[in-house]
Amino acid sequence: MSQILSTAAGVEPIALGSAKARRSRQGVVSWGSHRVTVGGDAPVRVQSMTNTDTADAIGTAIQVKELAQAGSELVRITVNNDEAARAVPHIREQLDRMGIAVPLIGDFHYNGHRLLTDHPACAEALSKYRINPGNVGRGDKGDRQFGQMVEIAARLGKAIRIGVNWGSLDQDLLARMMDENARRRQPWDARQVMYEALITSALESSAKAEQIGLDGNQITLSCKVSNVQDLVAVYQALAQRCDNVLHLGLTEAGMGTKGAVASAAALSVLLQQGIGDTIRVSLTPQPGEARTQEVVVAMEILQALGLRAFVPSVTACPGCGRTTSTTFQELAKQIDDYLRHSMPLWRERYPGVEGLKVAVMGCIVNGPGESKHADLGISLPGTGEAPSAPVYIDGEKAMTLRGDSIASDFQQIVENYIEKRFGAAG
Repeated sequence: MSQILSTAAGVEPIALGSAKARRSRQGVVSWGSHRVTVGGDAPVRVQSMTNTDTADAIGTAIQVKELAQAGSELVRITVNNDEAARAVPHIREQLDRMGIAVPLIGDFHYNGHRLLTDHPACAEALSKYRINPGNVGRGDKGDRQFGQMVEIAARLGKAIRIGVNWGSLDQDLLARMMDENARRRQPWDARQVMYEALITSALESSAKAEQIGLDGNQITLSCKVSNVQDLVAVYQALAQRCDNVLHLGLTEAGMGTKGAVASAAALSVLLQQGIGDTIRVSLTPQPGEARTQEVVVAMEILQALGLRAFVPSVTACPGCGRTTSTTFQELAKQIDDYLRHSMPLWRERYPGVEGLKVAVMGCIVNGPGESKHADLGISLPGTGEAPSAPVYIDGEKAMTLRGDSIASDFQQIVENYIEKRFGAAG
């Protein structure tokens, strides 16, 4: 109807927003029979990283479990010394005993070639190796050490990520590109040279890995920087010049809302353009904050863009002078926490529940309308309104709640609805 009316008025209808498709290779990161496809037609995957001392096998395994249960589909761990390398197989064994099949990615810098060679059990227990071309050594030595890591990955059937980083760029490459730039008739500015150096490092390293014998489908590329506009520019250029799986993320995004907003700003622009196959939100945890917060933010970005659905969504108004109390805020948080904390169990028990939409509104201005658009909705009484709360189920008014137990009554309605719609009998 809207298209007919718009055309009649001589105006083109508004196009529905959707992410553009970028065709990339498809790879697999696996552990045992558990396979996580990345790239191609696979959904954008959420990745995270532990901040425990990897040598503490139990503590690291516990944090990996927490990240995986929060929704991380790939988890990276630091492998920086012999103690950490020796702990990796024990971490994997502990996770297997706990029923956590999430693939582990080993993060290597400087000595990865030696650790993977000296600790074959570590090399086997990891599903993927992260290699930083800027930290594998310089000149022929760097080539040999890079090749050593790639050969191990190819022999064991492991994937790799070639992770170039703004703060640890290959200095020989950068010097070479600066010299080339100086010979240009119209030299680029320093930032453009830096962009090109990041991209060139990733592409040249990927080509070397394939020449050594690693399947190109098993190579992920990343070019991480800490500035939003820089990240967008680099990845837009990188995406035009390769079909590799791409991993997105601001490095050192920051703490709290700063890190979350910066990551959302950068990743959303790229994801909307179809750029990016795996993502990580690199948040600095606030004191007392769980490491899983970075997973929550990453999932919220993908869900807000309509690219993935991880947990049921709760729509809630911000409150204004019409609302009589914080009851609707407390109820919204209660329902949101309940749904999120229940998801580890519900993923198996209630397939499809992640698509549920719940509205918790503070007054009658937008309450009934939002409730009708949700699967379940409640409009709480505001200033001067009757002390009643109409409840809508599947777009229709089903009942009105009254009294002091509105919050608990509505949560019970949510529980009953989920069981009926998504349970085995649903």
